Amino acid sequence: MAPVVHVLSGATTAVLTGAGVSTDSGVPDYRSPGSPPRRPMTHQEFLATEAHRRHYWARNHLGWRFLRDVAPNAGHEALARMEHEGIVNGVITQNVDLLHLRAGSRNVVHLHGRYDRVVCRDCGNVLSREHLDEVLTRLNPGWRERHIDDVEVAPDADAALESTADFRVADCPRCGGILMPDVVFFGGSTPRERVEHARSIVDEADALLVAGSSLAVMSGLRFVRQAAKSGKPVVIITRGPTRGDELATVKVEMSTTTALTYLADVL
Repeated sequence: MAPVVHVLSGATTAVLTGAGVSTDSGVPDYRSPGSPPRRPMTHQEFLATEAHRRHYWARNHLGWRFLRDVAPNAGHEALARMEHEGIVNGVITQNVDLLHLRAGSRNVVHLHGRYDRVVCRDCGNVLSREHLDEVLTRLNPGWRERHIDDVEVAPDADAALESTADFRVADCPRCGGILMPDVVFFGGSTPRERVEHARSIVDEADALLVAGSSLAVMSGLRFVRQAAKSGKPVVIITRGPTRGDELATVKVEMSTTTALTYLADVL
């Protein structure tokens, strides 16, 4: 960790986090070495047919409470402490679990959205996931109890389930339109305002720290490229290779919880 400390000492640091930061909270990471294979539903599939939407919401109905109940780990808390102390100027996260907010981080950009909100595709109406849970429970009495053994939690609050043909989906209470979780599906795009907020965090920092991300998707890799193009040092702490390794000033493969806790103590 000495090279990391050397690079980040005295620097205002922007932080980009991925699923690896939340694994010690019990949230699975589907890209790290040894992770189980998974094929998430795409943006196009969700919108294409009612059957796809029914399948998604049935699975999510089982899995979303896991993220509601999970707790931040010491890594999340270390980043919040560093922000409060002026070491970190903001956190850009690819996670939808809200654990950075729960840990006390204030300037957080949720690149891929957040699990606790639902948005109508037609009129823009925003509902809490908690409220939708009440509606889906009324529409599908006993569903959760009958299928609870089918649950396999995924990072987007999804869950594995074989048969969902009898699940009833809720429409927007305002206009009857399609309700969609406020998360960026594969094949979807990150809203421009989130990207611009994240870019400003990187612009205003002296260095970029990547923690727990393989940088497999452009939504995160773009900020590594932005920092490197500006001549700012890039530190990557994660297990396994990333798409940004060639741009890294320092790369360390170790537990993000251990590394972030150490950095909060010494920087």
